[in-house]
Amino acid sequence: MLYPSIDSLLTKIDSKYSLVSVAAKRARFMQESGEPSRIAKPVSHKYVGKALEEINTGDLSYKVVSDEIVER
Repeated sequence: MLYPSIDSLLTKIDSKYSLVSVAAKRARFMQESGEPSRIAKPVSHKYVGKALEEINTGDLSYKVVSDEIVER
């Protein structure tokens, strides 16, 4: 993948795991609901690429709700 670069994406989201999780959830949502990308003319034709472009432009982000670890 050439665009957006992993370095530029990691400035928006703090870890690779979070980046993959956010992009996958958004891509799945776009695919299932048929909602178009939030970007006017995305470079990528695939859902994951569009989600990564949304993260890069700042149109898509995430918020940590809780840092608690629950033991059972």
